[in-house]
Amino acid sequence: MVLLILFSPVILLVGIAIKLDSRGPILADTPRRVGKNNNYFYPYKFRSMIVNAYYLLKTDPKFKAAYEEQQKGGNYKIKNDPRITHVGRFIRKYSLDEIPQLLNVLKGEMSLVGPRPYYPEELEKQQKIYPQTKELVKEVLSVKPGITGFWQVSGRSEVKFDKRIQMDADYAMKQSILLDLWIIIKTPWAMISGKGAL
Repeated sequence: MVLLILFSPVILLVGIAIKLDSRGPILADTPRRVGKNNNYFYPYKFRSMIVNAYYLLKTDPKFKAAYEEQQKGGNYKIKNDPRITHVGRFIRKYSLDEIPQLLNVLKGEMSLVGPRPYYPEELEKQQKIYPQTKELVKEVLSVKPGITGFWQVSGRSEVKFDKRIQMDADYAMKQSILLDLWIIIKTPWAMISGKGAL
């Protein structure tokens, strides 16, 4: 609640910028993610892409190259994603699109600190590419996902899935107040620098 109050001016400014920049709602129509104990939930995020971006990636021919890029290799993110809006590129770089997930924390679906909330199909696909990660995924899903976390302050989207899931599993096994505080202290710099953001 305190963080929502502190971020309220940013929330207002980002909301206005999104409405002025492109057609559509302020919050994104985000696909479900996998939470603790394989429970699904929908994360709140500021809209950084065109409307129906998730659906259009799979169905619109003009996004075919971007979709093929997503399906290859060990990173689910797309470099220079054509669906991202002008304001979206800015808020994603500085992780401002994640601020509404404080509501997921209040609902008990997420924590301030924890593993990344993964897409169900992302986990399925990446475990086929990296079969050695199956036990690590089980460890990751034993805790609540977080708004920030170990991999988010250690390279973000520059980190491939196998290394990322290892980081998340290490966090799940070693989590403590001190580790959370260390990650929280590092988070503002990760946001300001924009390093590894897509």
